[in-house]
Amino acid sequence: MLEALGLTAGEEAVYRFLIDGPRDATELAEALDRSRPSVEEDLVALIGRGLVSRVAGTPVRHVAAPPSVALGGLLTARREELRTAELALVALAEQHRMAATDRAAGDLIEVVTGMEAVRQRFLQIQWAAGRQVRSFSTAPFVAVPPGDNTAEDQAVERGVEYLVVLEREVLATPGVAAMTLDSVRRGVRVRVVDKLPIKLIMADGELALVPLTTEPGGEPAAVLLHRSGLLSALEALFDAVWQRAYPLRLDASGALDEQPEPAITELDRKILGLLLSGLTDEAVAGQLDLSLRTLQRRLRALMDLAGVRTRVQLGWHAARHGWA
Repeated sequence: MLEALGLTAGEEAVYRFLIDGPRDATELAEALDRSRPSVEEDLVALIGRGLVSRVAGTPVRHVAAPPSVALGGLLTARREELRTAELALVALAEQHRMAATDRAAGDLIEVVTGMEAVRQRFLQIQWAAGRQVRSFSTAPFVAVPPGDNTAEDQAVERGVEYLVVLEREVLATPGVAAMTLDSVRRGVRVRVVDKLPIKLIMADGELALVPLTTEPGGEPAAVLLHRSGLLSALEALFDAVWQRAYPLRLDASGALDEQPEPAITELDRKILGLLLSGLTDEAVAGQLDLSLRTLQRRLRALMDLAGVRTRVQLGWHAARHGWA
């Protein structure tokens, strides 16, 4: 039953026996009618997964972690992996469809090679943005090192919104934390996740640049995408990752602080609860003695807070984060 979470049959058998109480490797081998070395291998694997821990004493005994905690964590991780895989499948399917057709694919996809060419496209996409730039930033940096993105400052000054998701490893790169702090102070919205599937930068949902090479050495290459089904798939991937990432904000001392979603007011909870129950804007405004304009302004603020663009996404975010 637990093979779906990545456990072997042997590991599951050992874990199930340990749920009844602590045992040493010899006791487990006798109970399972197996050799002690094979049982010890399963114990090492289970300890590595956080499902089992050692109990001090002689002989060393082992105890199972609570299933709701240990297996719940594995289940959540698998769900996230499946979500990412589903989004990647959409992108791959669209890429295959585009390759299979003979229409002007060259007008939609451009392969860019060479350090200077990739760097130039990276900056041009931001110069072309009129409303919003969204990006995934991962280490290592190949074509555009930290501190070389001069286009961001110019775009922010002319009112372009920046949504940036950083891989946690990026913050450990020398100088990145200070630059991120400066960006947040200038209004760039930054979130962090443990791992990102790809590097990416998009402008207004019209252009996107995806590196083909992400390791130092060799000639850098990237794909420049124009508005297409593949670009829509990348937008969906970004939105899914953005919603589960943790915001980076400034704490009281002015330093970066990784925080969960900020608390919302009791009025916000009532608004969301009534909308999710199926009431119209007019009905909700009447129930809460609000003007329609006030209600819609509050909903717009909630969508900005959640980092979403539609009410359907807001409803999903509210349910996932306990807002309603």
